[in-house]
Parts: sequence; structure tokens; C-alpha cells
Amino acid sequence: MQRVRCRPFNDGACLQLTAGSAKAPLSIDVAETTEKRIQRLVAENPVIIFSRPSCCMCHVMKQLLTTLGVHPTVIELDEGEMAALTAHGSEADSGPPAVFIGGDHVGGLESLMALHLSGRLVPKIREVGAAWL
Repeated sequence: MQRVRCRPFNDGACLQLTAGSAKAPLSIDVAETTEKRIQRLVAENPVIIFSRPSCCMCHVMKQLLTTLGVHPTVIELDEGEMAALTAHGSEADSGPPAVFIGGDHVGGLESLMALHLSGRLVPKIREVGAAWL
């Protein structure tokens, strides 16, 4: 599981981070808008969870996905970034936690659990190449 929490440098430089065992670094350009950053992160990661700090629902999401052999990228959002997430497609939920699989917004914990209980979660994560099993 990858957890990234970022703060921009004062000089406005592009920040390169390596998260966990990621093959490519997660790049953060502080000149990039929050909306563009969320769009780029969703496109670059097969399974990504946007969370609030210390969110118990996000913990359950991570546990479920890890049990299925998925190592999701987890991005913790601050209050200012949560509005940008809603603009990116999670308006059905009240914001984080929100999971995206293969660029598609799955939803929050209830939507993820419904997908799993219906038997459609495992094929979806295999389809995007995110399952390690």
C-alpha cells in the first residue's frame, strides 16, 4: 500500500516522491491545479483511494483491497482539496473516501462493498491489472 502526503516547497519547484514500492515516482507540480492533479493521479494509478486523515472507512477499503491482492495508492486530502475531488466525479458520495479503479469512479465504502458482494470487484481489478493474486 502506498500512502502519500505532500506539502509543496516554498520555491514552487516540482516535487518528486517515490511512494512505497512504486515503479515510477509520483510527481507533484505545485503549479498544477488540484483538479488537474486529481485527474492525473486517477489516470496514472490502476487503483487509487482518496481519503481524509484517520478515516476508518478508508481503512476498511484498504483492508478489503489488500485482502484481494491489490496495493492501492492512497492520497490523503486536506479540506481545500476535497472540493476538487467532488468536482472530479464523486458527487454521489459526500467526498472522501473515494476509490477509482481503472480511472472509473467506484464510489465510497458502500459502493465498493456492493461491487465486491455482487462478484464484480475481482474481475474489475483483474481487468485493470491491479490484482497480485
